[in-house]
Amino acid sequence: MRLLLQILFFVLFTVLHPQVFTKAPVQVFILAGQSNMEGKGGIDPLLNHQIMASDTKDFFAHLHRDGEYIERDDVWIDYLGRRGNLTVGYGSPGKIGPELEFGNTIGDVLTEQVLLIKTAWGGKSIGRDFRPPSSGLPSKEKIDEFVMSMVKRDHNNRVKQKWNQLKKENPKASRKEAEAKVEKSIDEILKEKSEQYRKEVIVNHGHYYRLMMKEVENSLSNLKRRFPTYEGQGYEISGFVWFQGWNDMYNGFQDEYAKNMENFIKDVRKDLGSPKLPFVIGIMGQNGFKEATGNMAIVKAAQASMNEVNEFNGNVIAIPTDVYWDKKADEAFPTWRDNFEEWKKIGSDRPYHYLGSTIFFSRVGRGFGENMLTLIKKN
Repeated sequence: MRLLLQILFFVLFTVLHPQVFTKAPVQVFILAGQSNMEGKGGIDPLLNHQIMASDTKDFFAHLHRDGEYIERDDVWIDYLGRRGNLTVGYGSPGKIGPELEFGNTIGDVLTEQVLLIKTAWGGKSIGRDFRPPSSGLPSKEKIDEFVMSMVKRDHNNRVKQKWNQLKKENPKASRKEAEAKVEKSIDEILKEKSEQYRKEVIVNHGHYYRLMMKEVENSLSNLKRRFPTYEGQGYEISGFVWFQGWNDMYNGFQDEYAKNMENFIKDVRKDLGSPKLPFVIGIMGQNGFKEATGNMAIVKAAQASMNEVNEFNGNVIAIPTDVYWDKKADEAFPTWRDNFEEWKKIGSDRPYHYLGSTIFFSRVGRGFGENMLTLIKKN
């Protein structure tokens, strides 16, 4: 009788409180952008040195145990064919990016399983490659410019090929000679290939937006296969992080960045079925400690202007990233060639990749994570 009562109580409790016995949905965060979202913080020798160096070991202590990098089984990552438990190495090959400390920051607070889906490709603009559907195609004049640039590139390649042929016969052959002997002029190539190139230009606009959405779809529809410990609990898309801007400083894209960014946010939300999806935007900061000028200043202002869009109040935040600039790497960079062995312990790349500083990419990842958590609480 006592056992029967216990069973009845258990059944009744299960019916009334199913959430106690149902695992919470996986919390999904999408990270997208270009090369700095890929991540350029060097691991070997840079990070491997810094986790042991006296002046940086405390900053990185949580990443390893006795020199072995820790894997988090409560945070998964899926990044263009590479996937698993979050750990060091999910930036560009041999690098870390914002994903590492973003995932650590989110994972330390949320009790649910977390999944990061990273879709980032270097050298891509929002004006062309990630162009959102609602921005439509650029003007005919802009498309004509792209076509002509492709024609000129085609002609230049033909000249180079001819020049290399001539230099085999005469090492002193000049480019001018090659230009005179190349089979087709720019005008002839334009006449022959303008329609082909025009079609390519049109197709390429928004290609990486569509690819990004396809990657997200593929990841979410294959959770059990990609992450065997997934128990069928479902998922919730909880946030989106955008870190990009460099390639929009060219081709006139800087002047339309604000509109493209606004459309991007709205289109992503529509396509993911999440009208208030929290968005964190990293305002480009390759200016470091200097004031941004020219087209960089225009793009930065456009990114920051998302904070002023009424519709985005409380669910979108654009944050500065130059505040995370690595002072020590900045001081060492001007003489890195003369002090290469020392430089390898401080940085690993050029300023457009934030000096390849693991400290920068860790700081910016934390910043993205902390601001995402703030948005989640508001929503």
